[in-house]
Amino acid sequence: MRDTINEALKQAMRDKAKERLSTLRLINAAIKDMDISLRGEGREEGASDDDILKILAKMVKQRQESARTYEEGGRLDLAEREFEEIKVIEEFLPRQLEETEVVSAIDTAISAVGASSIRDMGKIMGALKSKYTGQIDFAKAGPMVKERLNQL
Repeated sequence: MRDTINEALKQAMRDKAKERLSTLRLINAAIKDMDISLRGEGREEGASDDDILKILAKMVKQRQESARTYEEGGRLDLAEREFEEIKVIEEFLPRQLEETEVVSAIDTAISAVGASSIRDMGKIMGALKSKYTGQIDFAKAGPMVKERLNQL
C-alpha cells in the first residue's frame, strides 16, 4: 500500500496535479502519524496494510461528513473539494461490496461465529471488520446485523 501511494504521489508531482498531490500528502501524513503512535506501543514495523486501509476509510468518512456540513451551510465549493479528495482516497481502497454481498458476508459471519442472539453482535462485527475492512460501511452494516440476528 505504501509503495502504491508513494508512486501515485510521485506521478502527481510529475503531472503537476496540485489538488491530487495535496490529498496524497495528507494520506502520507496520516500514515506517518500512525507509524509514530504504533512505535510508541512497541510496533517498530509501523502501520500494516490493514492499518492503512482503516486510515483511508476514516479519511473518507471524515470528508463525507465535512461535505455534508458544507452543503448544509451553502458552501458548495468547499463540499466539491471534499468530494474530489474522497475520489483520490477511494482509489486506494478495495471495491465496496454491493448490498447483496454485504448480506451474504453477514450471514457467513453469523454462521462462522455461531451466533444465536443479539449478544453475539460484537463477535460478528469483529469478524466482519477483520475480513472486510474498507469494503463495507460498518455504520450501515450494524443495523443489518441486528436485523439478521432478530430473525434468528
